[in-house]
Amino acid sequence: MGFDLNALRAAVAAHGRVSRVVIASVRGSSPREVGAAMLVWDAGQSGTIGGGALEYEAARRARAGAKGLSNHALGPEMGQCCGGAVVLLTETFDAQALDRLSDDVIARPVAGAAMPLAVKRLLAAARSQGRLPDPQLLDGWMIEPVARPSRELWIWGAGHVGRALVQVLSPLPEMAITWVDTAPERFPARIPEGVTVVPAASPADLVHHAPRNAEHLVLTFSHALDLELCHRLLGQDFAFAGLIGSATKWARFRSRLSALGHKPERIARITCPIGTPELGKHPQMIAVGVAAQLLQRAVPVAGQEDLTA
Repeated sequence: MGFDLNALRAAVAAHGRVSRVVIASVRGSSPREVGAAMLVWDAGQSGTIGGGALEYEAARRARAGAKGLSNHALGPEMGQCCGGAVVLLTETFDAQALDRLSDDVIARPVAGAAMPLAVKRLLAAARSQGRLPDPQLLDGWMIEPVARPSRELWIWGAGHVGRALVQVLSPLPEMAITWVDTAPERFPARIPEGVTVVPAASPADLVHHAPRNAEHLVLTFSHALDLELCHRLLGQDFAFAGLIGSATKWARFRSRLSALGHKPERIARITCPIGTPELGKHPQMIAVGVAAQLLQRAVPVAGQEDLTA
């Protein structure tokens, strides 16, 4: 969770002045965590702080010009079942205000002026240790790390399932998606924010450009291309590799990958089938199952795999 500076910049560019509402602190049960934020402008909004009544009231107040901190008891005030309380921070940004924001940690006073010693120490520790602080309201200052993608996902194939996967996963700020297929016309006209499209006549030649900690989903229109991608992936390190297909397809691929010189324990690093077959074969259902599988797994530390195994 962090300050999505790219989303704010895009909203300001499109709508001018934009209000940002962030959960600054939580007491008891809350529909979202500290740092969850939404953007509000005259004719719309994006993002979510959770809870229908809370979000509706926060958006109404933002459009009415509210700024600063506000306290909300979710049960008595909003009629929500959570029973806790939240403090919201509402701020308004335009292009000039964006220029004053840091690219690493955004710390600003919301109840007071001078930077407290606790905030100075927190920021100094972040600089010296390279660890970003958690979002928090500290001694009258709101502190949020700028959101950075923490997972590199390469999606190989822009067919129906590839498109559905991009729709499901691209809104997640932790995902940096590289989307590869054989030609520009294979991709939709509109590409979601944060997705890098790479048309390549020979997609497998791009495998060695992927970071060692990248995750891969292989789902092209061609079994021959799928096999070549798997072969190239097994020649380098990766965090995860998933291949769309049936148990029969995977049995054939295992045999062919073995014939190409890959050892069984190495081949076993590829997951196939992927997703949740019980959900069905509709592209959106496949995408939901694959996305859930991907999000549930822990990303291993890059470089731990022995390529000579």
